[in-house]
Amino acid sequence: MEENLFEQRTGLEDLQTAVEELKAEIGKVIVGQDQMIELLLAGILADGHILIEGVPGVAKTLTAKLLSKVISVGFSRIQFTPDLMPSDVIGTSVFNPRESSFEFKRGPIFSNIILIDEINRAPAKTQSALFEVMEERQITVDGQTYPLHPPFMVVATQNPIEQEGTYHLPEAQLDRFLFKINVEYPTPDQEFRIVANHHQLRGDVRMETVASVLSAARIGELREKVRGVHVEEKLIQFITTIVGATRNHKSIYLGASPRASIGILNGSKSIAAMRGRDFITPEDIIYTTPAVLRHRLVLTPEKEMEGASADVVIDEIIRSIEVPR
Repeated sequence: MEENLFEQRTGLEDLQTAVEELKAEIGKVIVGQDQMIELLLAGILADGHILIEGVPGVAKTLTAKLLSKVISVGFSRIQFTPDLMPSDVIGTSVFNPRESSFEFKRGPIFSNIILIDEINRAPAKTQSALFEVMEERQITVDGQTYPLHPPFMVVATQNPIEQEGTYHLPEAQLDRFLFKINVEYPTPDQEFRIVANHHQLRGDVRMETVASVLSAARIGELREKVRGVHVEEKLIQFITTIVGATRNHKSIYLGASPRASIGILNGSKSIAAMRGRDFITPEDIIYTTPAVLRHRLVLTPEKEMEGASADVVIDEIIRSIEVPR
């Protein structure tokens, strides 16, 4: 028994080392944004997709590009625009006159890390092209199914919905994102460092200084360790109580599904492992819950008119539930 515990602890030390290396490489370019980076790395370990929302100019796209640089896997970037068609994302069948048959030409979605920039610029028809691939990691075209090779992760950025020229993402698609990360403005000290670095580098972003840290095989190994993180039954009950409370709360029109409960569990396991523990605590759950729930809840019209955010309601729900010890 002691030997098994020792082996697992050693494995988590390796995971911690890998995470610190990833943070160090991304930190060569990005100033601050610690929570965004931590949740992005947790999303990789939990095999989940990430939605990043923030105003223009807060390094959403740059961070996602850096993520693909520090992980040695395939990368594809898709710029969503109002005229983008589903076939521009998943690919299309093209007639080959030499063979007298149709050939499927794969679209940019056939890669490992997919950066979808400004996902809410495209209409629902194009966004719906992502439904199958995000959930099942496969694409079906003309009756033929094409599986994608792991790891497969969508990192999407969007500007706040209130801005002109955007489309609200369908609830079914939002539910497929493990986390929604809200990126805030930097602090005055962080902004000073950003501008000073920009001046020192003469406006050049030194992407070539960022090294690859993880391979696809290594990601698979780390994910296996995260899946083995211990969870007590009372903590699973804590998760389901939180999610269940969203379904009958006076401020919420549409609550979260069981997929959200599983998302909180998987996200908490990643956070625990990143912090060097082979078991999750209530604090891991409380830290992870807002990122998992904020995009899955639809507030009542009255609450929205008051200007309330989903985060405020989530915090209210967590405070109302007794934390297991």
